[in-house]
This record gives sequence, C-alpha cells and structure tokens, in this order.
Amino acid sequence: MNEPAKESKFELVKTIIFAGLIALAFRSLFFEPFNIPSGSMRPTLLVGDYLFVSKFSYGYSRYSFPLGIIPFDGRIMGAAPERGDVAVFRQPTDDKVDFIKRVIGLPGDRIQVRAGVLHINDKPVERRLIGRARSSDGFTVLDFQIYEETLPNGKTHVIQERSDNDSFDNTVVYTVPEGHYFMMGDNRDNSRDSRTTAVGMVPAANLIGRADRLFFSHNGTSKFWEIWKWPFAIRYSRLGDGIN
Repeated sequence: MNEPAKESKFELVKTIIFAGLIALAFRSLFFEPFNIPSGSMRPTLLVGDYLFVSKFSYGYSRYSFPLGIIPFDGRIMGAAPERGDVAVFRQPTDDKVDFIKRVIGLPGDRIQVRAGVLHINDKPVERRLIGRARSSDGFTVLDFQIYEETLPNGKTHVIQERSDNDSFDNTVVYTVPEGHYFMMGDNRDNSRDSRTTAVGMVPAANLIGRADRLFFSHNGTSKFWEIWKWPFAIRYSRLGDGIN
C-alpha cells in the first residue's frame, strides 16, 4: 500500500475519533437526549416523547458522564434545582436506571399526601380541576381528572388522578434530608417515585439534569420499518415544546 493511501486511512480514523470525542463532550457537558419509556409523567410527558436534558443546570456529578468514566463524589459547579423542575436522575436503589420526575420536596421539607392532595410543610398545595381524560390499554378504559397544581413558589403544572383514594393518596409524612430531593410523577396514581421504597429520597449527586425541551414525539402507531406510516405517527404539535 502506498503512503498516500495509508495517510488517507489514518486521517479518516483520526476524524472519526475526534468527532466521537466532541459528541461525548457535548452529551456530558451540555445536552443529553432522553426518551420517555412510561406514562408516569402524564399528562406533561407522553410515551414516545424525546427531549433534551440540560446537563449544566445542576452542575456535574459522576452520573453526568457515560458509564461513570470520571468517578468523583458530590457535584462540581453545582446549582440546586427549583421546586417544580422536571429532572432526570439515577435511581438511588439501582444507579444504572434513569428516572424522570418532578422536584416536589427540597431539603428540610415535610411532604405528605392526604386524600390525594399534596401537602408541603403541612400546607395543602392548591389544585384546580381543569378537565377530564380517558385512556385505554386495549383492555381497560381509565378515566382521569386533570388538575392544575400550584406549588408554594408559584410554579404551576398539570397532574392527573384516577381517584383520591388510590395506593399513594394517603401517606406518612416524609422529611427530606439535607442534600436530597423528593420526586413525584405527574401521573399521581401510577408513578414509582419518592413515595415508594424503590426510589425514596434522591441524593443531589444522582441528579443528571433538567428536562428542557421536546425535540421529537411519536404515538407508537408505526413500526421502524413502516416508513409509509411515519408521517401519521408524529405528534407535530409537541415538537419543540418547552417542558413546564
């Protein structure tokens, strides 16, 4: 093989490695794509939504980097999340699993749910009925009430409830330890979150970033190979939406 051909192959490999390192740095330091695999954040986020997670919003921990390739304790350049943020984090009981929930409780807060109504520091959080919805999994039809909830800092978001007497509609009082956060899904009767032992309180070090904006969404009615169905499966009205 002549020298120009060798140099050409070397340049190609070098370019690929360089591009990979740039992509890795961008994903680790700035924005990481994330897709919604379950309905625990309905009606805010739907299965089939794809969004960007802002990695720099809360600073960086070892979970900010793929496979934890830069291991260290705590956070650097850290900033505290605000109540009401939608955040991606590593599950405390299994740090290989990413979860996405809403930040409800800050360090020192007392959190409780009574008859379906969220209480923060012994005060009920205002919620206002704004509509109803129905969904089906093909076998069971479920009816939901849609509420607008207003947190103590004035931030509003929507939640859905099947009833006010479901599994996690009456809880003990949870006190959020220092350096931890209390997370809840917006689909209040169908969410594994800080009300469960599977998640519990989320250490600040487990935060990956804040969910910022949808860049794609599909309703799951087309398979990957069914190209002719793709245009009808895209939820065009959700593309580019910010996440409240």
